[in-house]
Amino acid sequence: MTSSTPGPSAAPALSATPDPSATPGAGAPVAPVAAAEPPQSIDDPAELLPAYLDYYRSTVLGKLDGLSEAELRGSRLPSGWTPLELLKHLAHVERRWLRWGFTAEPMDERAAWGDEDPESGRWQVPAEESVADVRELFAEECARSREIVAAASSLQQRARTGGRFQPPATPPALSWILFHVLQEYARHAGHLDIVRELADGSTGE
Repeated sequence: MTSSTPGPSAAPALSATPDPSATPGAGAPVAPVAAAEPPQSIDDPAELLPAYLDYYRSTVLGKLDGLSEAELRGSRLPSGWTPLELLKHLAHVERRWLRWGFTAEPMDERAAWGDEDPESGRWQVPAEESVADVRELFAEECARSREIVAAASSLQQRARTGGRFQPPATPPALSWILFHVLQEYARHAGHLDIVRELADGSTGE
């Protein structure tokens, strides 16, 4: 299994013309996240990495705010992924790398890879799973990740074996995991920049 952007989807295809009638999506509890880029005064990586993760978590949610349910569940791109699928994917990125990965929390692979269809491997959000459900899942996974990072002894602490990482391979350090998750957020936030501009013309951070 991989965490790369999936192939074509059965999601409804949307017009490339911005939708002027887009309305705010369903509200749901969200994690307390940063509203602005971390200040330049921070020079400790142990503080800077979590701060930048919160910044990008906030950025992703901001790109989804104001989109209609049709926009959240439909796709404007040839690859076919939807904004709601991307949010669910990021929730599972947090789960796979921090809970299943760093802490080696016992987890069925179906739970670890719950953002992917087991047959096609592409991202999925079933019709019965609401926008509020996905946002709540995202908030919960982000909150758990914060707890794990705060409890770690240092960025040099290595992930436990027995979960995602199995012996004899050397598990990555927390610093590597956080950098990896951060680059996933940065890449996918850029994807959402494009989708949001196509949806209603909105640009910028």
